[in-house]
Amino acid sequence: MNTIRLTMAQALVRAMCAQKTELDGQIVPFFGGVWAIFGHGNVAGMGEALHAQRDDITTFRAHNEQGMVHAATAYAKAQRRRRAMACTTSIGPGALNMVTGAAVAHVNRLPVLLLPGDVFANRVPDPVLQQVEDFGDGTITANDAFRPVSRYFDRITRPEQLIPAFARAMAVLTDPAECGPATLALCQDVQAEAFDYPEHVFAERIHRPRRPAPDERELHDAAGIIRAARRPFVVVGGGVPYSGAGEQVAAFCAAHGIPAGETQAGKSALPAMLAMNMGGVGVSGTSAANTMAARADVVIAIGTRLQDFTTGSWGLFQNPDMRIVGLNVQAFDAMKHEAQPLLADARVGLAALDAHLGDWRAEGDWTGMAERARAEWLEISARCLAASSASAPPSGALPSDAQVIGAVRRAGTPADVVVCAAGGLPAELQKHWRADRPGGYHMEYGFSCMGYELAGALGVKMADPSREVIVMVGDGSYLMLNSEIATSVMLGFRLTIVVLDNHGYGCINRLQQACGGAPFNNLWKNSMHMHEFPDIDFAAHARSLGADAVKVSGLAALEEAVRQARDAARTTVIVIDTDPMPTTQDGGAWWDVAVPEISARPGVNQARAEYECKRNSQRIGN
Repeated sequence: MNTIRLTMAQALVRAMCAQKTELDGQIVPFFGGVWAIFGHGNVAGMGEALHAQRDDITTFRAHNEQGMVHAATAYAKAQRRRRAMACTTSIGPGALNMVTGAAVAHVNRLPVLLLPGDVFANRVPDPVLQQVEDFGDGTITANDAFRPVSRYFDRITRPEQLIPAFARAMAVLTDPAECGPATLALCQDVQAEAFDYPEHVFAERIHRPRRPAPDERELHDAAGIIRAARRPFVVVGGGVPYSGAGEQVAAFCAAHGIPAGETQAGKSALPAMLAMNMGGVGVSGTSAANTMAARADVVIAIGTRLQDFTTGSWGLFQNPDMRIVGLNVQAFDAMKHEAQPLLADARVGLAALDAHLGDWRAEGDWTGMAERARAEWLEISARCLAASSASAPPSGALPSDAQVIGAVRRAGTPADVVVCAAGGLPAELQKHWRADRPGGYHMEYGFSCMGYELAGALGVKMADPSREVIVMVGDGSYLMLNSEIATSVMLGFRLTIVVLDNHGYGCINRLQQACGGAPFNNLWKNSMHMHEFPDIDFAAHARSLGADAVKVSGLAALEEAVRQARDAARTTVIVIDTDPMPTTQDGGAWWDVAVPEISARPGVNQARAEYECKRNSQRIGN
């Protein structure tokens, strides 16, 4: 057997370079690059290895470890999980900063290879700088925090362990059902140890998406349930764009007269103009989608985790005889709430289901009801977004989130990608943003991680530099993680960033009051022990990071600034003050946020009574 003598880190990087994937008929590297912040735990081992292979794989410099994982995660999502990135850090705080990013990737089922440095395997210099010592277990290190947020975790304590560990990591990164973050904790002395690696470890390997076909019995049973339905409804989840099944779902709904609602992850898989596209479903959904979902007797859940925001905490589906058909590559998701599982790739499974249904269609009254509900919602949405209407802010008043979204939409083009993550904006965007092309709506709402927005947008832009990437972010998320603005400028990936400044955590302030609580510690003005109101100049801050920046007043000025940003040479940040209170009242479903059973506040007791009433509508399942 022919071998090559390499350090473990050199072998890892060379093996990464050998991984390829088929994308739109072309063979390209699976890894789109490596994000690295070097420290004593990885600079000598991984740093030397990455430098040696710099012509084969690009290493990007980031400014925050969590941010670089967000960028890698967003890149993988924008690439529909066909490609991924790796992230390497030193031990201790550098590694632990990646854990939140790992959780985002884990919840959203997205591939990212995490390579944190670890302690010395030989333990001779223990405790090393930044080492976390466990008094009762010598094998525990800070990197054990990655275990619950990794689909695969391994600690490399001998150089030859890399061979099976890397193979397993690649299996997870490329598997449609198991997909998620893989963590290889790299003991820093082992990174530098040499071993005679078999040449086959570095042979080119092409990863193609696996498309499992459905079991015939499950297919027969699922088709039978749908055929017996009078009011079927499709839920379009994130698995639809990952499978590339958007066109198939659109054709399926049109052929069988079935209305569809989109989850946050599934939005933009269907064209916004599709007659059977009711828009977002669930807590932040449209009145059209939620009206149909509430009455449906069969829900065809395609590629969705059926998260509480999608199901209205399982209070949305009001038909007592409702059944679920779960079309999913992951059995865990396909069988939720006693669903009839249809374990298969979305595209393959839908084609088989369509063939079994033949010319069957839903009742004409049901399809007609969907068309009317859609038309009514589009009128409501247009009023909410209008620049000059009864809903527009009066002179001198601050605009709402919806009105800002309307201005950005009017300044946009069909090819644009909007990126967002946490707070009140995702709700308004799911209701009102019209995505005309696949991938035009990029939302991280599985983990709803504040701080994902700016770093994630960088990953989206890196995945497809030809598309305009518009980030919409609240002041709270901006303050949590903004350092990758500097990275976007440094790397030349231009973004348009719209900062909505409502002077605090406006979304949680509204939720706090909706639960009967007093405004407390969310908006600046309601914070305790505040010595001075912080008048933050976000535009000046963004300029200090290298971006172009402007603060605008009014929706017309915002529209013009978004248009001008398209021609800018670098990332542009546009700041606008907004009203923290208004939200779109139409549409949406209940969300189970537990209200205290007893309280000295009458408002809380009233909210509790309403809460208990809503809980009576929940479906109890598994």
